[in-house]
Amino acid sequence: MGRYVNPGNEGFGQVVKRKYVDKTGLISLFDSTLETSDKLVMVSRPRRFGKSYAAQSVSAFYSRGCDSRALFEGLEVSRGEGWDENLNKYNVLRLDMADVMQSAEGADVVAAVTEAVMPELRELCPGAGSRAVGPRSLLASALWDAVKGTGRKFVFVIDEWDAPYRLAQGSKAAQDAYADWLRSLFKNATLTAEVVAGAYMTGILPIKKYAHQSAVSDFDEYTMVDPAQYVPFVGFTEAEVEGLCAERGLDLADVRRWYDGYDLPAFAPVPGDPERVAIYAPYSVMRACSRRRTGSYWPSTETFEELRRYIDMDFEGLQGDVLRAIGGEELRVNTGKFNNDMASVAGRDDALTLLVHLGYLCYDRTTGRARVPNEEVRGELRNAVEESRHQGVARVMRDSIRLVEDVLARDEGAVAAAIGRAHDAACAPVHYNGEQALRAVVKAALVAAADDWACVDELPSGKGYADVAYLPRRGSGRPALLVELKWDRPVHAAIDQVLDRDYPQVLRDLDVPVLLVAVTYDSKTKEHTCRIMEA
Repeated sequence: MGRYVNPGNEGFGQVVKRKYVDKTGLISLFDSTLETSDKLVMVSRPRRFGKSYAAQSVSAFYSRGCDSRALFEGLEVSRGEGWDENLNKYNVLRLDMADVMQSAEGADVVAAVTEAVMPELRELCPGAGSRAVGPRSLLASALWDAVKGTGRKFVFVIDEWDAPYRLAQGSKAAQDAYADWLRSLFKNATLTAEVVAGAYMTGILPIKKYAHQSAVSDFDEYTMVDPAQYVPFVGFTEAEVEGLCAERGLDLADVRRWYDGYDLPAFAPVPGDPERVAIYAPYSVMRACSRRRTGSYWPSTETFEELRRYIDMDFEGLQGDVLRAIGGEELRVNTGKFNNDMASVAGRDDALTLLVHLGYLCYDRTTGRARVPNEEVRGELRNAVEESRHQGVARVMRDSIRLVEDVLARDEGAVAAAIGRAHDAACAPVHYNGEQALRAVVKAALVAAADDWACVDELPSGKGYADVAYLPRRGSGRPALLVELKWDRPVHAAIDQVLDRDYPQVLRDLDVPVLLVAVTYDSKTKEHTCRIMEA
């Protein structure tokens, strides 16, 4: 039993001893790929989504360096016939590349891996690597010898695979050498076939692209953009969270608001089954269960610093996009151009795609749009905006807080003026071209309303649809807001439409006051007008 070669199961054992939400069904999926053409699996997830727990479970299941039967009996993986056929039967090479990066201290990461792993390979198979010939690396030769000496292939478990790209962005030579090393293991017709039984690789980012091709193209990738059959293992499902809430006495609706929202496509849904799977952020749910209260448990990492950096760069209006997303807008994103590298973010679509992989946005492949998933993430994005070095976008956030109070105070002149300033700021479309553009500006101006209200577009009500409704969150003590927008029409026309079609009727069950907020824009005078009244 070594640290890297055939490690023990202590890490996963400690996980199981705590409150463990059983995700070992992932092992069953991976196990079905061993010794097949699909044996190379890459699963990328944001931080806080249990990547390392999954890697520890895979390592503990296959490693010959331990006996894990007692750990897995009774868990989901053990419910299938022949589940233990490969239990603790393979050589395992487990690497945490973030840990390797620390020991490398900026040196060649490949050399650091070789230096760390070689002594353990030679302990497993004396003389391993001593017969290296040709271009084959010392480590590859040693792995080959270990397979020949033990009669067992390797299952590779690589956690934080993307650490060299995230933590050493200025060292292109080291990154290229790392990519070449991965290719030597997993894109080598002979070595990969005879040494590798399977590979489970995980990290924040998908595999880096070079000229729009993956550095290791033979891996099947499952990402936050397209998790496919691995979607139940991205995070906690609705049923799992319901059980935790019942056990710990937490309000499920409150937990949903804070941590739900990663709605991902169900894999090959059966007719009648849901087409989307609600996924919760595991780290935060478990912290809420432990402390028996909801709140933001998003840990500070280097990803937050990256987020602020991209907002400050303001790629193609990215700042305005982030503000609109905080306010509830969905953003169209082209995820196909991203090179899966933080250092090569070159535009708005790259930056927004990166935010999807970092967990700040949730992406819907069917619509090509991304949105902020929940209250916790919205708060983190708001913090990033407020700490932005770009004074314009930070001012919009401050102005929005004041605007909300002006709406509640029914200060119509102040509201109209604030919406006008929002249109002139970075958060607005370049040109007004109708009510949809006006809607975007109003929602961006009211971005701070997300603290106490849920924003709903085109709420069915009465004899039509209210343009924008702000529904107060439970316990906020706020009124409901119905916002009606008009273009080149008098402001009383907006109020009359709301009353004639009885839009407020749908909100009467909320048992809160309802404010009607009419906003119009005159394309000739370039002025906004506002009227506010209680329904």
